[in-house]
Amino acid sequence: MRLITADGVPVSPARVHEPSEPPVRVGLVQHAWDPDADRLRATLLDGVRTAAGAGARVVFLPELTLSRYPADTLPEGRPDATAESLEDGPTVAFAREAAADTGALVHASLFERATAPDGTDDGLGFNTAVLVAPDGRLVARTRKTHIPVTAGYYEDRYFRPGPAQDAYPVHDLSDVGLRMRVGLPTCWDEWFPEVARAYSLHDAEVLAYPTAIGSEPDHPEFDTQPLWEHTIVGHAIASGLFVVAPNRFGTEGLITFYGSSFVADPYGRVLVRAPRDEAAALVADLDLAQRRDWLELFPFLATRRPDSYGVLAEPVRPEHRREA
Repeated sequence: MRLITADGVPVSPARVHEPSEPPVRVGLVQHAWDPDADRLRATLLDGVRTAAGAGARVVFLPELTLSRYPADTLPEGRPDATAESLEDGPTVAFAREAAADTGALVHASLFERATAPDGTDDGLGFNTAVLVAPDGRLVARTRKTHIPVTAGYYEDRYFRPGPAQDAYPVHDLSDVGLRMRVGLPTCWDEWFPEVARAYSLHDAEVLAYPTAIGSEPDHPEFDTQPLWEHTIVGHAIASGLFVVAPNRFGTEGLITFYGSSFVADPYGRVLVRAPRDEAAALVADLDLAQRRDWLELFPFLATRRPDSYGVLAEPVRPEHRREA
């Protein structure tokens, strides 16, 4: 797989204090879904090996890593027909294999089979991100909170939202040998500034957004890729975060996914970016102290006015609701 490496560690223009830790090297893999399951796993393993071989300590993979994207059309039959068990399904098994093979932590995403919180069988599952250590431990799990409802992305007919309680957990990876605090929101979550801010307030340093995004079937001439990147980079700036956005590429049903996976820093600099239509492993060094540098110069967290934000916690108004 093609390796694309960031060009060093950019200077931190707001630096006052020298960092106490060296930069952390992270990687991501961009791939196209393949109906041949063995070939797909081989491609992804090649990507993880490529990134880890270049020094990545943790490698992030796209949304629904081993699956065809299911939500370009409305479901026929049970929506969760392609869902899998989290603990003993193929996605976590693959992540364990890749982590053991490379010695890197491996992040992946799956359509998780799970009953509804009230115990009923509604035919839906969760869209879940996981992180696995080289020793096989499942060290992080986060369920996608925001669910899209528009043409080509009928996810509300497949996935229920993750729980509101502890919706944005921050995972300290120091107990698995990596001094990094990471959050794992998924795809549609990346459009919401509230999500990035919530993670930042809980001292996340890095957000990884596993993603499956591309064309708009109702607006085929509208390329949303620049808006997608600008929005995520804006969160990095406004909340003082590093962001990792692994996307897929290729055409699946009604959607042509536009790749363009990237890594950006709290100053809004895109450190490394993938092509729109090619498999690639990206690697970048993150100087995590840049978060502190930037937020000391522009102290967004310290100067918030939570007493004025009540409207953000109000229920969704009827005029804002959408049905798929």
